[in-house]
Amino acid sequence: MSALRIGVAGAGAIGCFCGGRLAAIGADVKLVGRERIRNELAEHDLTLTDFDHAPVIVPKANVQIADELQFLADCDVVLVAVKSSQTAEVGKDLARVLGKRNTVVISFQNGVRNADVLREHLPNAIVLGAIVSFNVVGAGDGVFKRTTTGPLIIEANEDARVRDLESSLKKAGFEVELTDDIRAHQWTKLVSNVNNAVGALTDMPTQQLLFDARYRKILRALIAETIGVMDLAKISPAKAGPIPVRYFPMLLALPTPILRVAMRAQLKVDPEARSSMWQDLSLGRMTEVDELNGEIVKLAEAHGGDAPMNRRIVKLVHEVEQRRNGSPKMSAESLWIAIHS
Repeated sequence: MSALRIGVAGAGAIGCFCGGRLAAIGADVKLVGRERIRNELAEHDLTLTDFDHAPVIVPKANVQIADELQFLADCDVVLVAVKSSQTAEVGKDLARVLGKRNTVVISFQNGVRNADVLREHLPNAIVLGAIVSFNVVGAGDGVFKRTTTGPLIIEANEDARVRDLESSLKKAGFEVELTDDIRAHQWTKLVSNVNNAVGALTDMPTQQLLFDARYRKILRALIAETIGVMDLAKISPAKAGPIPVRYFPMLLALPTPILRVAMRAQLKVDPEARSSMWQDLSLGRMTEVDELNGEIVKLAEAHGGDAPMNRRIVKLVHEVEQRRNGSPKMSAESLWIAIHS
């Protein structure tokens, strides 16, 4: 096992799953997370489940977790998994903690700008972008479940620690890709993530959104609008699996039985899969809607266009955030009307 010291800034669902799988193979992993997560892991073992492996259990006595980023001062690699709205603050705090060390800092976050924000605050670090293609749901009592398949895609770099991390992640059971064009992959992930709000607003799991034609019509419309805006901006997303992003609207237009067959080649989806935005609303937290659907709205405006459905989604989510009482459980019909009004 590599002597690489790995830190996780933002040990929520993704941070605990990735960090926990690394700790389970003997990697030196330190987590920094919210009080809720720290309390869970003080009382329960860290239990990680997914499609392809038996449950992985890290005894609570072996979990290194704290509440201050200072805990990560001696790490060789820091994985940043905080919400996008916290990126600038975490970047400033890490700058104080890491000082002039050339630590490798990797953004394991949604959106397309977080690595850029971190670079502004961490001029001495090697800051890289990454894509977490899969979804993780926190089930409570220290249990984190991966509910969709997909690789970890990390921006390539010649630093040996990046290769060491890649090796450790593969040993921990992850599919890992290094890429010279992380931006194209970030835009691809954003195409998928504009649908997070649909699950959050309707309280529907991902499988229901995909295989119920009423919800799928909404997904298709949002994705088609998003791809149209990216075409306007001359942005070419990377390929995601065997089906290019451009064909996602056509895929979602298929009859449900045919779609089920086609989706098997693209990804697996657990019945419990939920969007991270749904989890945020359920916990009364602010979401990343501005960095997801809002990013498409800004991109359209910057190129003289418009993204009316994405704009209305942003407005709806912000209204729900203010109430802090979870998903409004909108029906497919009411959400369709709301994004077209």
